[in-house]
Amino acid sequence: MKQTLILCAITLALVGCASPINKDEYNQLVAQAENEIMLASKTNFLWNNTEKFLKESREAMEAATVATDRATRLGGSDKAMKLAKKALQEAKLAQQQAKDNANPVARFQ
Repeated sequence: MKQTLILCAITLALVGCASPINKDEYNQLVAQAENEIMLASKTNFLWNNTEKFLKESREAMEAATVATDRATRLGGSDKAMKLAKKALQEAKLAQQQAKDNANPVARFQ
Protein backbone atom coordinates (compact mmCIF):
# COMPACT_ATOMS: atom_id res chain seq x y z
CA MET A 1 0.00 0.00 0.00
CA LYS A 2 2.81 2.39 0.90
CA GLN A 3 4.64 1.59 -2.31
CA THR A 4 1.56 2.36 -4.37
CA LEU A 5 1.05 5.69 -2.63
CA ILE A 6 4.70 6.62 -3.03
CA LEU A 7 4.62 5.64 -6.70
CA CYS A 8 1.48 7.72 -7.26
CA ALA A 9 3.02 10.71 -5.50
CA ILE A 10 6.19 10.49 -7.60
CA THR A 11 4.18 10.15 -10.80
CA LEU A 12 2.04 13.17 -9.97
CA ALA A 13 5.13 15.20 -9.09
CA LEU A 14 6.79 14.36 -12.40
CA VAL A 15 3.69 15.06 -14.45
CA GLY A 16 3.19 18.35 -12.65
CA CYS A 17 6.73 19.46 -13.49
CA ALA A 18 6.29 18.90 -17.22
CA SER A 19 7.02 21.94 -19.32
CA PRO A 20 3.94 23.33 -21.05
CA ILE A 21 3.89 24.48 -24.65
CA ASN A 22 5.45 27.95 -24.73
CA LYS A 23 3.13 29.72 -27.17
CA ASP A 24 4.63 33.17 -26.60
CA GLU A 25 8.08 32.01 -27.66
CA TYR A 26 6.59 30.20 -30.65
CA ASN A 27 4.49 33.19 -31.74
CA GLN A 28 7.52 35.47 -31.47
CA LEU A 29 9.58 33.06 -33.58
CA VAL A 30 6.85 32.83 -36.23
CA ALA A 31 6.52 36.62 -36.38
CA GLN A 32 10.26 36.97 -36.81
CA ALA A 33 10.27 34.30 -39.53
CA GLU A 34 7.41 36.05 -41.36
CA ASN A 35 9.33 39.34 -41.31
CA GLU A 36 12.49 37.70 -42.62
CA ILE A 37 10.50 35.90 -45.33
CA MET A 38 8.97 39.22 -46.39
CA LEU A 39 12.43 40.79 -46.65
CA ALA A 40 13.76 37.82 -48.61
CA SER A 41 10.83 37.91 -51.02
CA LYS A 42 11.48 41.61 -51.72
CA THR A 43 14.93 40.65 -52.98
CA ASN A 44 13.44 37.90 -55.20
CA PHE A 45 15.76 35.35 -53.61
CA LEU A 46 13.21 33.55 -51.44
CA TRP A 47 13.91 29.83 -51.38
CA ASN A 48 11.29 27.29 -52.47
CA ASN A 49 10.66 25.52 -49.16
CA THR A 50 10.83 28.39 -46.69
CA GLU A 51 7.12 29.19 -46.67
CA LYS A 52 6.29 25.48 -46.73
CA PHE A 53 8.29 24.95 -43.52
CA LEU A 54 6.43 27.79 -41.83
CA LYS A 55 3.07 26.37 -42.92
CA GLU A 56 4.02 22.90 -41.63
CA SER A 57 5.13 24.51 -38.38
CA ARG A 58 1.72 26.11 -37.90
CA GLU A 59 -0.02 22.82 -38.65
CA ALA A 60 2.18 20.99 -36.14
CA MET A 61 1.46 23.59 -33.45
CA GLU A 62 -2.29 23.36 -34.09
CA ALA A 63 -2.10 19.58 -33.79
CA ALA A 64 -0.09 19.92 -30.58
CA THR A 65 -2.59 22.28 -28.98
CA VAL A 66 -5.59 20.02 -29.65
CA ALA A 67 -3.78 16.80 -28.68
CA THR A 68 -5.04 15.09 -25.56
CA ASP A 69 -1.94 13.15 -24.54
CA ARG A 70 1.25 14.75 -23.28
CA ALA A 71 3.63 12.95 -25.64
CA THR A 72 1.81 14.17 -28.73
CA ARG A 73 1.64 17.72 -27.36
CA LEU A 74 5.34 17.89 -26.61
CA GLY A 75 6.33 16.14 -29.83
CA GLY A 76 4.15 18.42 -31.92
CA SER A 77 5.37 21.58 -30.25
CA ASP A 78 9.00 20.49 -30.65
CA LYS A 79 8.39 19.79 -34.34
CA ALA A 80 6.69 23.16 -34.75
CA MET A 81 9.59 25.01 -33.12
CA LYS A 82 12.16 23.17 -35.27
CA LEU A 83 10.28 23.94 -38.48
CA ALA A 84 9.83 27.60 -37.55
CA LYS A 85 13.55 27.91 -36.78
CA LYS A 86 14.34 26.23 -40.08
CA ALA A 87 12.11 28.69 -41.97
CA LEU A 88 13.75 31.61 -40.17
CA GLN A 89 17.24 30.34 -40.98
CA GLU A 90 16.37 29.80 -44.65
CA ALA A 91 14.94 33.31 -44.93
CA LYS A 92 18.11 34.79 -43.44
CA LEU A 93 20.28 32.70 -45.77
CA ALA A 94 18.21 33.84 -48.76
CA GLN A 95 18.84 37.45 -47.79
CA GLN A 96 22.55 36.74 -47.48
CA GLN A 97 22.50 35.09 -50.91
CA ALA A 98 20.86 38.21 -52.35
CA LYS A 99 23.57 40.40 -50.82
CA ASP A 100 26.33 38.15 -52.13
CA ASN A 101 24.88 38.17 -55.65
CA ALA A 102 24.09 41.89 -55.76
CA ASN A 103 27.45 42.87 -57.24
CA PRO A 104 28.98 39.79 -58.82
CA VAL A 105 32.60 39.99 -59.86
CA ALA A 106 33.84 37.85 -62.72
CA ARG A 107 37.33 36.58 -62.05
CA PHE A 108 39.23 35.07 -64.90
CA GLN A 109 42.58 33.44 -64.44
